[in-house]
Amino acid sequence: MSADCTVPQQVSKMEMFAAHRVENTVEDGRPGQLAAAEAMEREIEAAFSRGNPNDVLSSAFEMDIIRLDIWRLKGSRWLSAQIIHFYLNLVTERSKKEEYPAVQAFTIYFYCKLATRGYAAVKKYTEDVNLFTKHIVFVPVFMNCHFTLAVIDMRKKTIKYFDSAAVKRKKEICETLFKYLQEESQQKRHLELDRSEWTLRSMRSHEIPQQENGDDCGVFVCKYADYISRDRPLTFTQSDMPYFRKRMVWEIIHQQLL
Repeated sequence: MSADCTVPQQVSKMEMFAAHRVENTVEDGRPGQLAAAEAMEREIEAAFSRGNPNDVLSSAFEMDIIRLDIWRLKGSRWLSAQIIHFYLNLVTERSKKEEYPAVQAFTIYFYCKLATRGYAAVKKYTEDVNLFTKHIVFVPVFMNCHFTLAVIDMRKKTIKYFDSAAVKRKKEICETLFKYLQEESQQKRHLELDRSEWTLRSMRSHEIPQQENGDDCGVFVCKYADYISRDRPLTFTQSDMPYFRKRMVWEIIHQQLL
């Protein structure tokens, strides 16, 4: 269901993949779009190939992604926390463009510290950030060897919890995050939030895409964030996961979301 507990259908899909990057020109007698898709496939397969597991394949946001991390995107392996953190940073970087909502993303360690040690333990996370100027705040959660995502939408005054294996709803996570926002607002703005203005919801399984195996929760977290950060409806399904995993390899290596 998740990650390390210690902290050619592809051709048509890859044509869609490449469409974000190149125009449909002719190269070597073939459509440029297909040629680019094939080049991307080769690059992805090279990242998956045997090599030194400690080779650094991408470095940004004060993080290194090594080949061993990338291997976790192959097949149905559990993702590492490092991959999730890196991808959420890519989402945050994209949000700096004018046409996107402003996004802030925490690490999985944020909620763990908040839930077990309280506001004082996480106060430093926003020393240089005013959360209340952001539109969306992503809080990845790691509990019981399972990755999930909480989403704070400042525009709509909502806190929603997204679990791709939503067997049991956990509204207490939303409550914990609202208490955090309350303290953050009092500390940083000297303003108290009105609880009656906020909606807290643990999303039901029929409302959001659900995983159908025990391995893809990390990918679902990344794609929830990707879609929500663009104000897109969550229209993907479990059948999209093999494509998303390959696409994430390219995006992480090139440090750019498609």
